[in-house]
Amino acid sequence: MRVLFLHPNFPAQFRHLAASLAKDPRNQVVFGTNRSEGQIPDVTKVLYEKSRNPRPETHHYVRPLENAVLEGQAVYRLAQQLKERNFYPDIVYGHSGWGPTLFIKDIFPQATFLCYFEWFYRAHGSDADFDPSDPINADDEARIRTKNAPILIDLYSCDRGLSPTKWQRQQFPPEFHSKIKVHHDGVDTSYFQPSPGAKLVLPRIGLDLSGVEEIVTYVARGMEPYRGFPQLIETISILQKKRPQCHFVIVGKNRVAYGKSLPDGKTYKEAMLEKFTLDLERVHFTDLLPYGEYLQVLQASSVHIYLTRPFVLSWSMLEALSTGCLIVASDTAPVKEVIEDGINGLLVDFFKPQQISDRVEEALDNPDLMADIRKRARETIVDRYDLAKLLPQHLEWMTKPPEKKNNPRKMGKKKGFNKLR
Repeated sequence: MRVLFLHPNFPAQFRHLAASLAKDPRNQVVFGTNRSEGQIPDVTKVLYEKSRNPRPETHHYVRPLENAVLEGQAVYRLAQQLKERNFYPDIVYGHSGWGPTLFIKDIFPQATFLCYFEWFYRAHGSDADFDPSDPINADDEARIRTKNAPILIDLYSCDRGLSPTKWQRQQFPPEFHSKIKVHHDGVDTSYFQPSPGAKLVLPRIGLDLSGVEEIVTYVARGMEPYRGFPQLIETISILQKKRPQCHFVIVGKNRVAYGKSLPDGKTYKEAMLEKFTLDLERVHFTDLLPYGEYLQVLQASSVHIYLTRPFVLSWSMLEALSTGCLIVASDTAPVKEVIEDGINGLLVDFFKPQQISDRVEEALDNPDLMADIRKRARETIVDRYDLAKLLPQHLEWMTKPPEKKNNPRKMGKKKGFNKLR
């Protein structure tokens, strides 16, 4: 079987699928991506590159679509190279939204085309209008609607799709739900497991908290409102006044991964540290960490804070649960699909740092009472999100034979695509 994965950020959600398929010598696995870093044994990584960036004069509603088309063109050219090497995939599986998958039905019409549908943008009822201090306007509504154009093309074109959670599938138009299966990528519970009594020592970055009894952790790709970073900093300012021995470890990059940047050019980290005076001897910003160090942070965590708008659920929250973390999390829809308050975690109002700090203190003051919650946190992941169970199911869904098609369309080699501008 020949499989082509497509994702700009190698290997992302396809890491375990690609690795598992590549172990079988009967399979040929190719991964098309923009990212040169990283390798998976026996997976052939091939790079594609856009011919240019979207034009500055392009209407700002349309720039994401123009960028997606340019990505799609780059994949088209890559596909022509693969054909010249006699590689015609049986399955193409790509992440929808950025554009690599846009022209797959034209490039490889006989292949089964699968899409990973992570998010469908809505102006109302999810992330965009969640924060009353950041209202959307008519311009936002039009921009958000237009942003779905490449995703809608994929919804029409694909044979089948998959979304990792019920909440995320719920964002897609109901008329497409029959095409989208809910199935999570899975968490490696044998890797993300508790280590009772673990101490946090990371020599590479000079962090030694081996003598600290209270460590509150937070993990996100960026430091931004979508993942509650402003509320986190205010929470820390409250807790520092009450718990002089408590340390805080913040894993993430000083950037915006989702949503808007500040208009004055400052990062949210800069803005919040100007607003709240913290004892920075007890607040440790680690930047992004390699997996081994990240695991040590989770294993040493006394309390883990996870905050999110109603948006894509972070892998880190599930990995923290699998590690047996005591999680204080926002009472928002994607979180509530996994965490039940007082059962396998503690839920709080996203907008109330005082309530967040109160629940963190509740957890710190009652470690024995919280032991059962930690245990059930891991059980949740082992029962519902264990990679060992979900990966075989994912592979079965991925490789099941397509339905027979009448009069299959044949595609010869096209010329002139490189001349498009």
